[in-house]
Amino acid sequence: MRVLHTGDWHFGRSLEGRSRLPEQEAFVDELVAIAEEEAVDLVLVAGDVYDSVNPPAAAEQLYFEALTRLSDGGRRAVAVIAGNHDHPERIAASAPLAVRSGIHLAGLPAAEPLVIGVPRTGETAVIAALPYPSESRLNELLAAEADEQALRGAYSERVGRLMADQASAFRPDAVNLAMSHLYVLGGVESDSERPIQVGGAYTVDPSALPAEAQYTALGHLHRPQRAAGRETVRYCGSPLAYSFSEAGQAKSVVLFEAVPGRPVEPQEVLLSSGRPLVRWTAAGGLAEVWRWLDEGRDPRAWIDLEIHTADLIAPEEIARLRKAHDGIVHIRPVFPEEAGRGGTEAAQRDQLPVDELFCRFYAQKTGGAEPDEALIRLFLELLAEQDVGDAAAGRAELAVQTAAADDGGDVG
Repeated sequence: MRVLHTGDWHFGRSLEGRSRLPEQEAFVDELVAIAEEEAVDLVLVAGDVYDSVNPPAAAEQLYFEALTRLSDGGRRAVAVIAGNHDHPERIAASAPLAVRSGIHLAGLPAAEPLVIGVPRTGETAVIAALPYPSESRLNELLAAEADEQALRGAYSERVGRLMADQASAFRPDAVNLAMSHLYVLGGVESDSERPIQVGGAYTVDPSALPAEAQYTALGHLHRPQRAAGRETVRYCGSPLAYSFSEAGQAKSVVLFEAVPGRPVEPQEVLLSSGRPLVRWTAAGGLAEVWRWLDEGRDPRAWIDLEIHTADLIAPEEIARLRKAHDGIVHIRPVFPEEAGRGGTEAAQRDQLPVDELFCRFYAQKTGGAEPDEALIRLFLELLAEQDVGDAAAGRAELAVQTAAADDGGDVG
């Protein structure tokens, strides 16, 4: 049978208020085309199909359309597990209907594996499928007073037992696979993954994964990568770049052919449907930015723009830049004093999510106070609602520039 591994779709996610729905729709088109062109028999979706436990209706519609098209009326099997962003009951709610179309949905950790028949080959896949195993979803209190190492050991041991229980159902006449949504020790993160571990506590030792599995499909980390140093244990990564820390990353899915009792040879299939995320650093100031725009540089990209300048950038100029390229997300000035320090602090701020930047700014303005969750949520909502195409956006960014200048460049 031919198997396709994907995950971390994050339907419903935006980029600083910019909708990614058109790109996500294009990804579904591309994924379905790959499944058809490569004669895929089984699709593994390794969690985080949504970006939140309460996704918008458009995200739900796209998810159901994706599963319907992938299953192709039951001619292709699909297996989906819940990730840390998904509501497990929401993922599993339609299981009684979905299974009639060859779609198998797992929301909560369970003792039994998924056993899936593949129509084209007449073979069976046994999947040790473990949806995101949070402490609450495992229904077990993990040594609340233990230190991080002990907590990690207890958590990893529990995950290992669950996987081993399911793997005990592996059969010599079946294709034996594993799938989970978790953080394997040693994985490389990016800013767009909201943490699922406290410190390093909720990480899983590679030894917890079933060695008997011919392939282990992982979700959570957005950079495609091998895990545990094993060719057949992989994160497929997200189909789109969801933060500028992923700028320049190639996005892909994993494809392999599996025969009972034989090793598999996974291969990456590159994706092209998402708009690239790029960083522009204009050491030559605004004149350099306008030259790039006149040249048509990165016409499809989302852009994080850093401009070296001695003066504040006027709101009208910001509005003109945004009108010239609808993909400009951030416009961040770097003043001479920052450039003299090598831009180290600015570079560090580039890696921070916007809510963390807000918390730092709030602490500076209030003498060290921390904003509560309601205030952070309100800030993010206002940011998402901001019309980035008009002068109001320019005035907002001018205020941030002023704050940065007043505070010696410590505000992003």
